[in-house]
Formats: sequence, structure tokens, C-alpha cells
Amino acid sequence: MEWNETVIAELRGLWAAGLSTAEIGRRLGISKNAVVGKAHRLDLSPRPSPIRRQERDPNAPPPAPRAVGPTLAPLPSRPAPAPAPVAHVVAPAPKPPLPRRLTAVAAPVVRVSACCWPIGEPGKPSFHFCDAVALQGKPYCAEHAQLAYVKIRDRRDDAA
Repeated sequence: MEWNETVIAELRGLWAAGLSTAEIGRRLGISKNAVVGKAHRLDLSPRPSPIRRQERDPNAPPPAPRAVGPTLAPLPSRPAPAPAPVAHVVAPAPKPPLPRRLTAVAAPVVRVSACCWPIGEPGKPSFHFCDAVALQGKPYCAEHAQLAYVKIRDRRDDAA
């Protein structure tokens, strides 16, 4: 876009007519930000704020500051409930621990000894890591290391 005298004159006219910067941009085939920038460089009269403000009576007291968060009224006091009689309850037997299932958050912490092969789709509740014992010096178990580390064939084999 080149700002020649014709386009600048049209901008001034549309600005004086009170059109919005978006409408001026549409009519000139440019972005509204280009209109704002050129109007600023041309020192055109500033536009009033698009946020409508109500006129205040100059003699009225200033408005009270608005609360930042919700204000809660204090709850009426209630008498404390009577303690329930103690019943002798036999606790159920503890369940055997489930196999450990690593998530994306827990994986870096135990990465040294557990396989970090991702299983499932990240972001889904079923996403987890393999969690089998990792090979020494590798982040994966034996099965997933075979998939991850593929030997490169010798190029001489392809030449034949």
C-alpha cells in the first residue's frame, strides 16, 4: 500500500465523517491498524473511547471502590453437633497394590529405571508409559529398545 495524496485525502474525509477505523480500512482496502497508524502520523483528531462512560454530576461524591473478589456475609453461628457414638468397625483388608502406571508427569522422576515408551494418545486419560524395567543406560525396556534402535543397513548392501 502506498500512501499517495489521493488516498490520504480520502482517509482524512472518512476520518472527519466519523467512520470507524475498521470501516475506513475496508473502504481503502487496508487493515484497521494501518488506518490507526497513518491517522496518528497525520496527527488527526483522536477518537473518543469506544467504552461508553456515563456523565457524572460534578457535585456528586466519588463512587465507592469496587470489591476485587466476592464478598461473603458471615454465617450465623450454629451450635456444635453432638458427638456420634463410637461404633467398633472392622477395617476392610487392604487391597493389593495395582501395577505402577506412569503418567507424563511422573515419568521424568523415575526415568532411570522404568521404560519411558509412550502408550496411547497424549492428553487422553488412558495415556501412560510402559513402566517395564529399562535396559542399563537406555530409557526403554528390551522390547521397546528393539523398536526404537534400528541398526542402519550398510549402503554397500543396497548397491548390489
